[in-house]
Amino acid sequence: MALAALTIFVYAPVRHAEFVNFDDGEFVVDNPHIASVLTLDNLAWAFRHPYDATGGPLTWISHMVDVQLFGLDSGRHHLTSLALHLANSLLLLLVLYRMTGAVGRSAFVAALFALHPLHVESVAWVAERKDVLSTTFLMFTLLAYVAYVRRPGLLRYGLVGLFLTMGLMAMDTAHASSIVPSVSWARFGSTSIET
Repeated sequence: MALAALTIFVYAPVRHAEFVNFDDGEFVVDNPHIASVLTLDNLAWAFRHPYDATGGPLTWISHMVDVQLFGLDSGRHHLTSLALHLANSLLLLLVLYRMTGAVGRSAFVAALFALHPLHVESVAWVAERKDVLSTTFLMFTLLAYVAYVRRPGLLRYGLVGLFLTMGLMAMDTAHASSIVPSVSWARFGSTSIET
């Protein structure tokens, strides 16, 4: 798919990037809970310790998993963020297509999202993992919501809540996705999404 290839091409140089001297040291490299072996104690710590007042335990855990898999190879940590950003871009394409049925317009918006310069920070700064991770759960929240409004049911509604909760556990400002039902109600006069 062209969107995936273009996104990888544009962001590929992060593979050779170092950790950023701003927060990457404090949050990952010099943090004994993150830069050591993944343990139950470290997992418990992730749920007890706030992440710079805007992140959450799933962000800490994603850093722990990266260290467990890649050690402190900064390039691979950046590639994890790139993989999440790529997934977010493709998920946005899917969300928009399912909401509108318009392939071309959905692809255009997803490409703008994928390549917009504001996303460079989230991919090239490891401490910004909270942004790409919470966005992944936002996209799943939106997909679950579209499925729910098309075919209401307890399971679909529960998935909306589950993904929203996970987004909040990655970054507490992800709560903005909770306005989706309100926007839908105001826009469509009900919870239906028309195609």
